[in-house]
Amino acid sequence: MKFETVILETDGPVAAITLNRPEKYNTFNGALRRDLLAAVRAVNDDPTVRIVIVKGAGRGFSTGADLSSGEPVEDPVSDVLNHEFKPIMEEIFLGPKLFIAQVHGPAAGVSAALAMACDLMVMEEGAYLYQAFHAIALVPDGGNCWFLLQQAGYRRALEMVLEGPKVSAAECRQLGLCNHVVAADDLDQFTKDWARRLAGKAPLAVAASKRLLRNMGQTSLGTAISMEAREQTLLMRSQDFKRGVQAFFEKKAPDFKGN
Repeated sequence: MKFETVILETDGPVAAITLNRPEKYNTFNGALRRDLLAAVRAVNDDPTVRIVIVKGAGRGFSTGADLSSGEPVEDPVSDVLNHEFKPIMEEIFLGPKLFIAQVHGPAAGVSAALAMACDLMVMEEGAYLYQAFHAIALVPDGGNCWFLLQQAGYRRALEMVLEGPKVSAAECRQLGLCNHVVAADDLDQFTKDWARRLAGKAPLAVAASKRLLRNMGQTSLGTAISMEAREQTLLMRSQDFKRGVQAFFEKKAPDFKGN
């Protein structure tokens, strides 16, 4: 599938979506918003894909919205956020596949929300998340406020919103915003290797785990146990469960099929 501003590649069960406006630091214009949504929907609809890496071409992940694009920035902003960025974030956050953000250089503005929307994140040592909205008298958007609150807690989230610091990869790791911090030269291979390992997990159980953890924060303990029970009942009826049990007793690596 060809796009103007995104590269979509698949290697077996692993797909990679690359933001591809390197001359503009992968800033988001209308074309990139439309291409990214189409690419994310494509991988979510592809039964052969299990893991999706989201990364940026060139010198960094992305520096957010393209303020030099010439697009109006006043009244239509609600349409852009509600009808373009919102479905992108929801496709990633609620979709059945695991998304890994591979971040090098800056992930600023709405692209920080994109990285945090992913299920997992790997950052190179010089990478950082950046909320620069208050510098131009705005608030973080695209889900940034929600992701920061959920992942960093109220006080740190408010500090990042108001002060707009460049949150280093090491600090992101400490705050739980990312999973791994690796050397720049190792970033691409490390992420690919991790994606391949995760692709070997049982797809139905992976999707169920994502659904459960995405919803646990809004439930009571009793409701959470009931949710787990429903997912477990369905999983135990799957062929993958039978394959896993058989492989366990035969002391072999299971070959999960997703059914």
